Amino acid sequence: MTLLGPADVRQLAERLGIRPTKQFGQNFVHDPNTVRRIVRAAELAPDDVVLEVGPGLGSLTLALLEHGNPVCAVEIDPPLAEALPETVGKYAPDHADRLTVVAGDALRVDLGGFRPTALVANLPYNVAVPVVLHLLATVPTLRRGLVMVQKEVADRLTAGPGSRTYGVPSVKLAWYATARQAGRVPASVFWPVPNVESGLVGFAVHDTINPDRADTFAVVDAAFAQRRKTLRAALAGWAGGPPQAERILRAAGVDPGLRGEQLTVDDFTRIASQRRRVEASG
Repeated sequence: MTLLGPADVRQLAERLGIRPTKQFGQNFVHDPNTVRRIVRAAELAPDDVVLEVGPGLGSLTLALLEHGNPVCAVEIDPPLAEALPETVGKYAPDHADRLTVVAGDALRVDLGGFRPTALVANLPYNVAVPVVLHLLATVPTLRRGLVMVQKEVADRLTAGPGSRTYGVPSVKLAWYATARQAGRVPASVFWPVPNVESGLVGFAVHDTINPDRADTFAVVDAAFAQRRKTLRAALAGWAGGPPQAERILRAAGVDPGLRGEQLTVDDFTRIASQRRRVEASG
């Protein structure tokens, strides 16, 4: 099986009349060793069904099919979505029957009867966090994932409490899954070459997920909207005033003088739960 190299990527783009756009955050990987490394880092099981977002010209798609897993590729750019089956048919004819292409926006698309268990994708930098969180919220069959994102985003997604990069993306991903950094990717393996380095983020979805996501995420958003303020002040609007915020925080066993960046996802969950109990008790 042949993977795409630099010459293949440029020839495909030229034949399709594709000029990478900032609108779609298009930077195409042209290095076979990199896409194979991504697939290895994804730690796919033989029975995994893969969801790929933004397959572009098909570099990573071919590597995923080479691994032996069925792939559903969601592509927002119509010419690229239309061309992908042809590319796979040319470079990997023996694997073409395992590819499903869905044309559309990953933030809105209907996967129909497809039930992916793993997300593996080179995500556009400008929508990486929303896409990951949206898919975790709306695709209950997902069990693991490996995404390539801007290195700065990788740092935020995997940061722990107390880190300067810890924030809303860190907490919300931790709600769904245990995340890890899985390596760096140099800018030189992309066309066009981006002006930033990329990083790989792997995650394993928790076996059980607390159903009170909306309440917890409301606390997280409020705490980090004014991250330099203490929780007593930052959560005042959410709680109905500073005294009520302090009452809820103390009931949850959280010091009102702390800041949001010092709390774990479990702390935020307890705060959301205690608000309901405090309000119920009057």
